[in-house]
Amino acid sequence: MAAKTSFEAVAAGTAVIERLDAPGMEEMVTLYSIDHDGIALVHYCPTNNQPRMRVVPSSGDPSELSFDFQGAGNLPSPSAGHQHHLVLRFDDADHITETWTWRDGGKDTPMVFHFTRVKP
Repeated sequence: MAAKTSFEAVAAGTAVIERLDAPGMEEMVTLYSIDHDGIALVHYCPTNNQPRMRVVPSSGDPSELSFDFQGAGNLPSPSAGHQHHLVLRFDDADHITETWTWRDGGKDTPMVFHFTRVKP
């Protein structure tokens, strides 16, 4: 299935907003920002919860960021369905792979998206 995503620097370049559109799903929005020595994100999910994740990148220029769940707003219980993990892999200058892990009832289901930059 074809999916598309877009990234935009916001708040005077202090944050990046991602809008992800996949067939059969409502738009998902993720806001990334620097958090001390790491990168934090808040994911605004169509399921009406807001998972928070964080990663501390390795030194240098990391090609992969593995975000770990830190909690969530509006999540009725830890067993309720939510995005629980994200791995962003920068394959090269024009390709990104996003692996989102949906957790529901303690069971994890990965969703993998491969994106290619569209040149203006």
